[in-house]
Amino acid sequence: MKQTMNPMVAKVLKRLHYPLDVILLCVRWYSAYPLSLRHLEEMMAERGTSVDHSTVHRWAIKLLPVLEKAFRRVKRKVGRSWRMDETYIKVKGEWKYLYRAVDKAGKTVDFLLRAHRDKAAARTFFEQAIERNGAPEKVTIDKSGSNVAALETINAERGKQILVRQAKYLNNIVEQDHRGVKRRTRPMLGFKDVRCARILLSGIELMRMISKGQMKTGRSGQIPAQQFYSLAA
Repeated sequence: MKQTMNPMVAKVLKRLHYPLDVILLCVRWYSAYPLSLRHLEEMMAERGTSVDHSTVHRWAIKLLPVLEKAFRRVKRKVGRSWRMDETYIKVKGEWKYLYRAVDKAGKTVDFLLRAHRDKAAARTFFEQAIERNGAPEKVTIDKSGSNVAALETINAERGKQILVRQAKYLNNIVEQDHRGVKRRTRPMLGFKDVRCARILLSGIELMRMISKGQMKTGRSGQIPAQQFYSLAA
């Protein structure tokens, strides 16, 4: 790992009294694999490092927003044909809605956790995705009326129209992609609050985007773990 450090990461690490490589390893494992915090505590103990499970959680909450921001600067462009859908995530015992979109090649476009499944939530998601990735030529959705209404509102305010398609079989790509996120969140047994849920979901999505080859790298042949660590440099 490089000796130089992302200034924002350095600022976060000021009060964390562990080596950077230990912290990043725990945060990467927690984001990438279906492991509980207790699993990570035991795994680190086997490596000779005593880390409380609550400490790993704090590391993730502090570091992941910084690393995701660094990733956004080196994220590869996505295609102009999007598949969008929502999936359910439990927060404090209540179901919330994770809006997600991928392009036709399965690359992640964007994601957003919202409390409600309605036109306002869908519009917020689309506006964020367009701001970060540019406008798509077409968006494929299911039969949700709120998603259609949100896109119609956006089209009414734009010069160039986004083609809206409602075809469930074309949305199989994004529905299958949800499984990767759900597989990771299952061992977490639900989130305690919306803020933590948003941060940890961003970490899960970050690792999935890296594994899909969506990060521009300065060096060829870097494996996903090395790409993740480079975000802290």
